[in-house]
Amino acid sequence: MQNKLKLIERGIKQLAPRLKSCDICPRNCKVNRLGGARGYCKAGDIPVIYTAFLHRGEEPGLSGADGSGTIFFSGCNLGCVYCQNYKFSHILSGSLRSYNALADMMLKLQSEKAHNINLVTPTHFLPQILQALDIAISNGLNIPIVYNTSGYEKKEIISLLSGIVDIYLPDMKYVSEGLASDCSNAGNYSAYNKEALLEMYRQKSTASYKGDILTSGLVIRHLVIPGHIDDTMAILSWIKENIPNCLTSIMFQYQPYYKARQIPEINRTVNYDEYNKVKEFVQSLSLAGWIQDFNPKEDMAGVYFTPDKKLSE
Repeated sequence: MQNKLKLIERGIKQLAPRLKSCDICPRNCKVNRLGGARGYCKAGDIPVIYTAFLHRGEEPGLSGADGSGTIFFSGCNLGCVYCQNYKFSHILSGSLRSYNALADMMLKLQSEKAHNINLVTPTHFLPQILQALDIAISNGLNIPIVYNTSGYEKKEIISLLSGIVDIYLPDMKYVSEGLASDCSNAGNYSAYNKEALLEMYRQKSTASYKGDILTSGLVIRHLVIPGHIDDTMAILSWIKENIPNCLTSIMFQYQPYYKARQIPEINRTVNYDEYNKVKEFVQSLSLAGWIQDFNPKEDMAGVYFTPDKKLSE
């Protein structure tokens, strides 16, 4: 852990000053978050957390029997129109938490037998998270760190996480610039996403396990969007060609949440014909990982949770 602490300290030194003119993500807002300004993600200097709990609905290799120690950060640098977590990802509902408080959350989850610390939507709070990790690891945190991201990342930032993050859990949402622009206001998503995934793969090309629990590796999530399975197949083909040894998690839990109900093209769920075509294509590529069932339960293999799990003030 001493080497990890040194890498964290290096990351803090390089990332914390960038909050003065924030360029941590591809939005490059250049606002002074230390001075109270807010960029696209709506985040300031102090971490905002919506909830933290043992999540048993992630992929089996992450949740295991005891659950993934999941911490949901409020705000987001992407902002998808179909976001199921819009109440805190878009509106920033949640509680301000100090570095020490965040570190205590991590240690508490470990004491509850969490298999890992699962940092959900961490990008915009990355310097602050490193500060908390420095405290937590110094006080005994020793379980794997999961970087659970939308995948809208800069390669240079991901490179700073080498030796710190144990499991990368990024989305690969789109290859189509038009779809990325329409759904997430990020026409350059694919270019940044691919570069970041290649860097993650450079760091974690081989998965490691302790029993059935993943301890190191890269798991790429893809949520199938109705009417756009051609994009899905292009994504899967790219994965097979460029990062074939990663694990994949193909998800069919799309629902027209938030503003998606106002967009006729995506105001429905994936139909059975789309599901079968994608499933058959995944199997033809022999990609390792998980495929959700058709019409999966809302609390499985994703970031869905019920309101009673909201973090108390």
